[in-house]
This record gives sequence, structure tokens and C-alpha cells, in this order.
Amino acid sequence: MDQKLLDAIEKVMHECLDAAGEVQRKYFAAKREGRGIEAKGASFDLVTEADKESERVIIDRVSAAFPNHSIVAEESGSHERPNAPATWYIDPLDGTTNFAHGLPIFSISIGVSVGDEPALGAVYNPVREDLFLGRAGRGATLNGAPIHVSDSATLETSLLVTGFPYDRRERADHYLGQYKAFMMCTRGVLRLGSAALDLCQVASGRLDGYYEESLHHYDWAAGILIVREAGGRVSDYIGGDAMLARKEVCASNGRIHPAMLEILKLDAIKA
Repeated sequence: MDQKLLDAIEKVMHECLDAAGEVQRKYFAAKREGRGIEAKGASFDLVTEADKESERVIIDRVSAAFPNHSIVAEESGSHERPNAPATWYIDPLDGTTNFAHGLPIFSISIGVSVGDEPALGAVYNPVREDLFLGRAGRGATLNGAPIHVSDSATLETSLLVTGFPYDRRERADHYLGQYKAFMMCTRGVLRLGSAALDLCQVASGRLDGYYEESLHHYDWAAGILIVREAGGRVSDYIGGDAMLARKEVCASNGRIHPAMLEILKLDAIKA
């Protein structure tokens, strides 16, 4: 990869995170819970003013710095550029429901691919001011310090995290079946509400594994690179790389990955 290009991208990425983080801290400090929130499709899918403004400031900066780059963003969709040298995957506020309820577990997630290869990923919690960063071939960091996945060797010694997607009312038995299966053979299964941060907790070794489905590329583009650069493994539920096509992600420290897949693939043999 062109390292000079990645240096330039990383610089702008930091500027985007700083600007969007300031937006979110402004709204969060004002405690605008219940105001400026509207439904986005399904009854659980919320969008706030902070979502929209955060995305605007990120896209404005990316477009100004790299007018030939493609952008895929949660709120405004795809901004394709012919023969783009890089694509930015932007989730401006991952954990909108937490944000709307005043719970400080949310993040800004930006992943950049060069060609088809993930190159850079950043996930930022603007309240804690925690910045997780991964760069292809250079490892992963939290606030500049190297991070690595855990060494837990069995599900019995592992703490997992998952998410319940916005179609959970329609597929409750399916999601709860997976949850029960893992609950019975692990130390616990958490549900924290930000897929990007969940992946980073696996990367940092705080948690040992993560699984979730009905995801979009911008949900995990940054997080999966950070996990891999921290020494972990990421796949779909049957052990392949079709996370985008199958809309499912299993991430772990690598050691417990086969055991997680044994449980997940019972439900995953679906085209």
C-alpha cells in the first residue's frame, strides 16, 4: 500500500474524529434525550441530530481532502467515485439508542479500504476520549498504547459480547437461542449497544469474543481491522470471509474461535 497516502488519510481521519467528537459531546452534555430524535424505519432504529451533524462534518472534511475517494455512510448512503483509490466507511454515531438515553457507550467508527483491502480503522468514544486505531501491518492501539487480544483458551473461561439487531422482535427466538447457547457455556454474554466498541473490547483483551448479525459494512469496517491487527480472528458464522454478503460477524481472540463457530453455524447454514 502507498504509505504516504495512508499517512494523509490517517491525518484527516483524526481531524474527522476530533470534529465529530466535539459535536457529540455538545449534544450529550446538553442532555437532549428525547428531543431531536426521530424513527428511521424500524421502531427501534433511531437517528438523532448528533448523528446527522457528525456525519456532515466527517463527509465535508473527507470530500475536501480527497475529492476522488468514495464514501459509504450510514445516514446519507453511498457516494461513489469512479476509480476511487480508497473508500471510507463511516458510522457517525454507533450506539444511537445509548446516546439518546444518556448512556455514554457510543462511538464514531471510520474504516478505510484501499482497493479491497482494509487499510485503516478508528473507533472513538468521545465521552471517555478513548481512541482505538488499527493500521494494516502496524498493529492496533488504544490512545497510542499497543493492545492485544486475550489469551483465554476456552469458552468456559471467556466473556463474550453481542448485539440484538433492529429486527429482534421478528427474530427473537433466533437471537435468544444463540444467546442461551453461549450463556450456558461461558462466564457471561454482555449486550452493550455499540458494535464498533464491542469489536474494540475484543481487540483490547477486555472481552474474548463477539458475534452479531444483520450488520452493515460501516458497522464493522473499522473494528474488524483493529481486531485483526491486535492478533484476533474475524470471520462470518461459517468461518469464511463473507461478512458483507452474509451480514454477520464473529470476532475473537482466535483461540476460542472454532468453539464459537460450532455454536453459530448451527443456525448459519443459510445462503
